[in-house]
Amino acid sequence: MLETNLNFNRPDESYALLIKAHEGLSEAESHAMNARLILILMNQIGDHAVIADALALARDLHAAT
Repeated sequence: MLETNLNFNRPDESYALLIKAHEGLSEAESHAMNARLILILMNQIGDHAVIADALALARDLHAAT
Protein backbone atom coordinates (compact mmCIF):
# COMPACT_ATOMS: atom_id res chain seq x y z
CA MET A 1 0.00 0.00 0.00
CA LEU A 2 1.33 3.42 -0.94
CA GLU A 3 2.11 5.66 2.03
CA THR A 4 0.77 9.13 1.25
CA ASN A 5 1.44 10.74 4.63
CA LEU A 6 4.81 12.32 5.41
CA ASN A 7 6.91 9.27 6.19
CA PHE A 8 10.53 10.35 6.42
CA ASN A 9 12.53 12.30 8.92
CA ARG A 10 14.33 15.53 8.12
CA PRO A 11 12.37 16.31 4.92
CA ASP A 12 13.91 19.77 4.51
CA GLU A 13 17.43 18.39 4.80
CA SER A 14 16.55 15.57 2.39
CA TYR A 15 15.21 18.09 -0.15
CA ALA A 16 18.39 20.16 0.26
CA LEU A 17 20.45 17.04 -0.54
CA LEU A 18 18.43 16.55 -3.72
CA ILE A 19 18.93 20.15 -4.82
CA LYS A 20 22.66 20.02 -4.00
CA ALA A 21 23.05 16.82 -6.04
CA HIS A 22 21.84 18.76 -9.11
CA GLU A 23 24.29 21.65 -8.70
CA GLY A 24 26.59 22.05 -11.67
CA LEU A 25 24.67 19.61 -13.88
CA SER A 26 23.29 20.53 -17.28
CA GLU A 27 19.58 20.05 -17.84
CA ALA A 28 20.26 16.76 -19.66
CA GLU A 29 22.57 15.54 -16.89
CA SER A 30 19.97 16.51 -14.30
CA HIS A 31 17.26 14.55 -16.12
CA ALA A 32 19.58 11.54 -16.40
CA MET A 33 20.42 11.71 -12.70
CA ASN A 34 16.71 11.89 -11.84
CA ALA A 35 16.06 8.81 -13.96
CA ARG A 36 18.85 6.90 -12.21
CA LEU A 37 17.60 8.02 -8.80
CA ILE A 38 14.06 6.90 -9.63
CA LEU A 39 15.30 3.45 -10.68
CA ILE A 40 17.40 3.15 -7.51
CA LEU A 41 14.42 4.10 -5.34
CA MET A 42 12.10 1.76 -7.26
CA ASN A 43 14.55 -1.04 -6.54
CA GLN A 44 14.57 -0.06 -2.87
CA ILE A 45 10.74 -0.14 -2.73
CA GLY A 46 10.65 -3.44 -4.58
CA ASP A 47 6.86 -3.79 -4.58
CA HIS A 48 5.30 -3.52 -8.04
CA ALA A 49 1.89 -2.45 -6.72
CA VAL A 50 3.37 0.35 -4.60
CA ILE A 51 5.46 1.57 -7.52
CA ALA A 52 2.41 1.52 -9.81
CA ASP A 53 0.38 3.49 -7.25
CA ALA A 54 3.18 6.04 -6.84
CA LEU A 55 3.50 6.53 -10.59
CA ALA A 56 -0.25 6.97 -10.95
CA LEU A 57 -0.33 9.49 -8.10
CA ALA A 58 2.56 11.48 -9.55
CA ARG A 59 0.87 11.58 -12.94
CA ASP A 60 -2.49 12.57 -11.42
CA LEU A 61 -0.86 15.36 -9.40
CA HIS A 62 0.81 16.63 -12.58
CA ALA A 63 -2.53 16.66 -14.41
CA ALA A 64 -4.13 18.62 -11.55
CA THR A 65 -1.64 21.49 -11.85
